[in-house]
Amino acid sequence: MNINEAKIQTKNAIKAYLSKDKFGRYKIDRVHQRPVLIIGAPGIGKTAIMEQIAAELKIGIVSYSMTHHTRQSAIGLPYIEKEEFEGKEYAVSKYTMSEIISSVHNYIKNTGIKEGILFLDEINCVSETLSPAMLQFLQYKTFGNMPVPEGWVIVTAGNPPEYNKSVREFDVATLDRVKKINVEPDFNVWKKYAIEKGVHNAIVTYLDVKKENFYIMETTVEGKAFATARGWEDLSKMIYIYEDMGIEVDESLIRQYIQHEETAKDFALYYDLYNKYRSDYKVLDILNGKFTDEITKRAESARFDERLTLLGLLLETVTEKMRNVLNEEKAVDEIYKSLKNIKERCHEDTPFLQILREENSKNRKNLDIKLMSGVPDKSYENALREAIEEIDGYIVVIAKEGRENNTEDFGLIKSIFNKRLDTLDEMADKTKENIDNMFEFITKVFGKGQEMAIIVSALTADKNSASFISKYGSKEYFENNEQMLFYERQKDIMQEISTLKDME
Repeated sequence: MNINEAKIQTKNAIKAYLSKDKFGRYKIDRVHQRPVLIIGAPGIGKTAIMEQIAAELKIGIVSYSMTHHTRQSAIGLPYIEKEEFEGKEYAVSKYTMSEIISSVHNYIKNTGIKEGILFLDEINCVSETLSPAMLQFLQYKTFGNMPVPEGWVIVTAGNPPEYNKSVREFDVATLDRVKKINVEPDFNVWKKYAIEKGVHNAIVTYLDVKKENFYIMETTVEGKAFATARGWEDLSKMIYIYEDMGIEVDESLIRQYIQHEETAKDFALYYDLYNKYRSDYKVLDILNGKFTDEITKRAESARFDERLTLLGLLLETVTEKMRNVLNEEKAVDEIYKSLKNIKERCHEDTPFLQILREENSKNRKNLDIKLMSGVPDKSYENALREAIEEIDGYIVVIAKEGRENNTEDFGLIKSIFNKRLDTLDEMADKTKENIDNMFEFITKVFGKGQEMAIIVSALTADKNSASFISKYGSKEYFENNEQMLFYERQKDIMQEISTLKDME
């Protein structure tokens, strides 16, 4: 199955394990809660889906890679304790708490989250001394004599033997105690994830044309040559930073992440071409409705791969604008929550500056808890940080211009907040205009054909653009989406008619 199907299977298992009866007891007792074992090639996204599941189920997650654990760190150190049996005293071996179990307890103590996922990666690459203890762990959910806290589901992951020389094959007794899920690379599934995560559009459009280069694992005379989903995503982050700093992205950098010589060379050539198209087509001019006849004629006569890159450039820019609006919305929502709390305290005798400082102290504690909880949603984290920064700004203003009247001071910061709301409205209106101009350009150059279908499909698949359009609307999007759906239905009907004729 692909990584998305593996996510669904794993999520459903966790939901089942955490389901309770009317007395509050888990419906499946600990012994019969089989740990999930996800087996898939390196860099396929196993860790990423665990973070997503934890966030979606609003439970905790503690992750460990088992490759650097010894028997002592996983099970605990032995110590001697005296015990009496039938009037005689004996020395008994006991164990200190496992580092892994201790981490789960610390997580619960620091966050207050009592249910979660204990995710152990590289489970089939443990050291020889630790290997025998894994059977006990998978069956009884204990390391040494320390159990995994109740309410924590065990999920493990590993690589197939062909990808890792350290892999130890599990025997039947072990496999009979897990829910095993085999995962294969799937570009179409990863593409949806990549768009949502904002993976660099040069990578997405390149792999759209060269899907065979998405995941490669070859053995050559010089060793392993490979390209993985993790490699493409990590390369994307570095490209963004290099572009911001004005540093050239060259083949040498690409090879550090895509360790397959032909693919690295091929993508380096494509990236140069991608930047040339970005410059030649003046994408921002197109989105601002200022495209020239020269650009229109070039696009009309372009080969399909060039057209696909142009569409990608348009989508990249307009999607980033929509994402910026949504991120600003989240920040405004967090600021508004704080303003409501502040307003409710305006009747108190507490000085307004103190009210502001206490509110921001609560915000900082909330952020710390979210970070300790392993919140994977960076946009939410950024919104909290924006709110903290905004209220810090209010503190500076009140310290300088405050009227020593809580109601009047609140009016002062509310006027600052209203200006931010006005800026948000302007951002949203400008972005809607950019979307309209994009559709106008595509209609003029390509009509309502394949290129329009690509744009509409991409906007629908991306959760940020779908969220923006559903909130702010786009007449052109809805009209073209309706036409595309009608065209697809027409094709289905013609196929059904053809099938019926074949049966006659």
